[in-house]
Amino acid sequence: MNYTTVRIGKRSEHIKHTLRGVLSDWRLYILIAPAVVYIFLFNYMPMYGVQIAFKDFRPSKGIWGSAWVGFDYFQQFINNPLFGKLIWNTMRISLYSLATFPLPIVLALMINELDNQKFKKTVQMVTYAPHFLSTVVVCSMVTLFCSKENGLFNNLIEMVGGERVSILEKASLFTPVYVWSGVWQSIGWNSILYIAALSGVSPELVEAARIDGANRFQIITHVNIPSIMPTVVITLIMSCGSVLSVGFEKVYLLQNKLNMDASNVIATYVYELGLISAQYSASAAIGLFNTIVNITMLLIVNAIARRVSEISLF
Repeated sequence: MNYTTVRIGKRSEHIKHTLRGVLSDWRLYILIAPAVVYIFLFNYMPMYGVQIAFKDFRPSKGIWGSAWVGFDYFQQFINNPLFGKLIWNTMRISLYSLATFPLPIVLALMINELDNQKFKKTVQMVTYAPHFLSTVVVCSMVTLFCSKENGLFNNLIEMVGGERVSILEKASLFTPVYVWSGVWQSIGWNSILYIAALSGVSPELVEAARIDGANRFQIITHVNIPSIMPTVVITLIMSCGSVLSVGFEKVYLLQNKLNMDASNVIATYVYELGLISAQYSASAAIGLFNTIVNITMLLIVNAIARRVSEISLF
């Protein structure tokens, strides 16, 4: 019996073993099937259209009939006078948002330390509630609160002796308004993952720390935080992997001509090119460029995390 025959026999046994596992758990596979089909249809099938970025796409000719132009649209974007401003605006908002990454962790640690269950549930409900508001509603609230005439923030500024300011009309204030309104909306919801991780901390470890004389702060720093560190690292890697993916909807709703210098990001520029100017190939090229940068960042941060903490996505 030669090596090839043995290899084929092992592969056949492996296939049979896999099929037996699938048949024994067929109910679980039926449950997961709709999610798999959804992801395939809406995440993988659209990848067919990526080739538009390398063609002079004309709807009348279709994707295959359009002329191949290679990297022309990528070069046009890099040579565009707005390139530096778009990248800087997107990076600034993303990095500012990334700086608030520890806040849900802090909230989860604080909620975990509450002994009064009724008060604990109340805090959770109050912090979770904004997540269920649509982006349109949140942006409308931000616009009302930032109004120069009768907005809440300007009323507070006037109460302490300051002058009223057109907050959303100042480019320098756009990023803080965008980021902190997002923190208010998502901090409670984002803390759920860490609260769940904290619930898995071994009570024996906590009790042992108390017996050794550790106070609450020491238990948090030496028991709770190390126990949830894998979850923290994974979520940080995923956050870094979307560094150029500032959401279009919220930026567009808060954007105006006076704050355009700070609010014009890659997502809004792609919208203007693709849907308003009908430059489909150019917008597809920018979107693909954005995705490539995000994937590169994800791989770099993942490699650093694996080397430093031995925790990584893959």
